[in-house]
Amino acid sequence: MENVVVSMGGSIIAPETIDPVHVGAIAGMLKRVCEQVKVYVIVGGGRTARKYIDAARELCADEAALDTLGICATRLNAMLLITAIGEKAFSQVPESVSEAAGIGRNRRRIVVMGGTTPGHSTDYVGAELASILEDARFVNATNVDYVYTRDPKKHADAERLEELTIDRLIEINGGTAWNSAGANAVMDGPACALIKRHRIPTSVVNGSDMETLENVILGKPFKGTKIIV
Repeated sequence: MENVVVSMGGSIIAPETIDPVHVGAIAGMLKRVCEQVKVYVIVGGGRTARKYIDAARELCADEAALDTLGICATRLNAMLLITAIGEKAFSQVPESVSEAAGIGRNRRRIVVMGGTTPGHSTDYVGAELASILEDARFVNATNVDYVYTRDPKKHADAERLEELTIDRLIEINGGTAWNSAGANAVMDGPACALIKRHRIPTSVVNGSDMETLENVILGKPFKGTKIIV
């Protein structure tokens, strides 16, 4: 069975507030696709993480402490999704990619996790997990339909890219360095570096579009961006 790792932004789970119907729809889709592929989901912290990070930053916390708060938020979101999926999901949140990989190899259940260590975004965790699984694809489910040359919410002249090389994505991101806790980008720089190093087949889609997300997980034609490695 093919391995598919999905990095699901926290904004996909809880865009503004937590909507049980919305989370249930995501869970329902994952339960359908897990009959055909082995699914691993890494959930971001989203708005919840940024609220705690912003507050702690005002309290003069250092970056490691800020990122630890963010990791706690990702695991909270992961546990919410596990609850929604029910018996088809492993009941606990793995704390490392090796633990997640081991669970996935030994159990035919959806594995859901959050962040792992300070300095590693959930995009990075997803790419890292994909790099240690056999023949895994990586799906970055974010809050935009495609990768753009610039932020389309700020720049009307942003160009939509349906396909681009990983080197071009790294250029758009401004390199492969980790910036700061709570940073919000289509794909984290260090994650791009891992994707390039391990030549991980990668796609970027709008995770709020359930049909698109289901299609890309199943390897069907999808609306989004293909990253050439």
